[in-house]
Amino acid sequence: MQNQMTNTAPRLLPSEQDGKAVQTAPIGVSPIRYVLYARKSSEDDERQALSIDSQVKEMLTVAEHQGIIIVETRTESHSAKYSGQRPVFNHLIEDLRGGMFDGILTWATDRLSRNAGDLGSIVDLIDSGKLREIRTHGQTFTNTPNDKFLLMILGSQAKLENDNRGINVKRGMKTKCEMGFRPNMTPIGYINDHHSGKGMKQVFVDKKRAPFVTEAFQRVADGASGRDIYNWFKEVGMITRKGKLVTLSMVYKMLNNTYYCGLFEFPIGSGKWYKGSYEPIVEKELFEAVQKKMRVAPKSRPGTKKFDYTKLDYLKCGSCGSGITAQEKYRKTKKYGLQRYVYYHCTQSRNYDCAESYLREEKLTEAFSELLSGITPDEVRAKDNLQAELDKFIRLSVAVRGNNDNPEDVNMSGFAGYIFRSGTRTEKRALLGCLNQTLYLKNKEVVLTT
Repeated sequence: MQNQMTNTAPRLLPSEQDGKAVQTAPIGVSPIRYVLYARKSSEDDERQALSIDSQVKEMLTVAEHQGIIIVETRTESHSAKYSGQRPVFNHLIEDLRGGMFDGILTWATDRLSRNAGDLGSIVDLIDSGKLREIRTHGQTFTNTPNDKFLLMILGSQAKLENDNRGINVKRGMKTKCEMGFRPNMTPIGYINDHHSGKGMKQVFVDKKRAPFVTEAFQRVADGASGRDIYNWFKEVGMITRKGKLVTLSMVYKMLNNTYYCGLFEFPIGSGKWYKGSYEPIVEKELFEAVQKKMRVAPKSRPGTKKFDYTKLDYLKCGSCGSGITAQEKYRKTKKYGLQRYVYYHCTQSRNYDCAESYLREEKLTEAFSELLSGITPDEVRAKDNLQAELDKFIRLSVAVRGNNDNPEDVNMSGFAGYIFRSGTRTEKRALLGCLNQTLYLKNKEVVLTT
């Protein structure tokens, strides 16, 4: 159920002839205006609590029998473990301070708070007289020392249960690790047992995907790179348990995961290692050989190379809106020997099937230069790290043309080409920033709109 605030008209008080209680107040004291508050969290600690609808139904029955005036009903589905995290409850506290209500009707005190911060807010409202009464299914709390003491005891008990539960959960996780099972989802190549009873669940080898994982390790040990494995997975149709393609980052994470050879660390980074009670799908010697390959050739890891025009927020794929990445290729020619080529393409982060074409870096910078032909020298001078290069280019241009031309009559396309050929990576990116527009790679061209 979504968080709700329901306005209801004040309930008519039943008559004494009906044989039901009537809410009365001392002469000169107004009747208490109650807000009915119901809450339930989907977390384990509240699975046994009544549903929100059941809480509302039960408390409406109490209100009818006791002649309580309910001004409004508010509900939310949210955990009360941490203070200040419940939007409906926070709004309720503000309305109590503002005088909209002066009473709360709820199923139990732990519906209001399971932490010290929210409990303190409620007790402060009682002390200040803003909250005259709290009624639960079997208790009433007013501004008396005994009632407030009991309310704080019950709230503290709910917090103690939370704290102990957290300790027990950590103890249970440690026990599970010592039994050889990592307490979270298994990586691709394995299947979690969702059918056996608690304490009896196991980890099974995924007969469909495990052979591909094992072969991937063998291919890397034989010289393949992580991107080679990524492309091979796409060719053979390797998908995750959720039916999605395996990404490049998932490939590298897989190749570094000791889980496959029967060892795991929990929590990650803690230095606490455990031996798994499941079938390894990669031999330890093979795993170590892959790690050796990865260490010897760090350049094959993603993100280690820095290309001039990657990780730019204003450069995106024109087909799917993903970011742009790059990769280099080397080709040996008879005339020039070994040549390096850089290709820019879609990261496919938003669409794994995006078929947008690759674009050579030379073609990319040509398109950038054409777009930059429309900017002015003042726009370039606004970039601190480009001022010196622009002045240098102007002096060179004047020397070539002679002194009869206006020094400010700069060929900005030529200046852009000069920066893209000989400038630093920072200067190139700063120059592109002068456009102040999002650029899209589409059909091997750079365009301003998709």
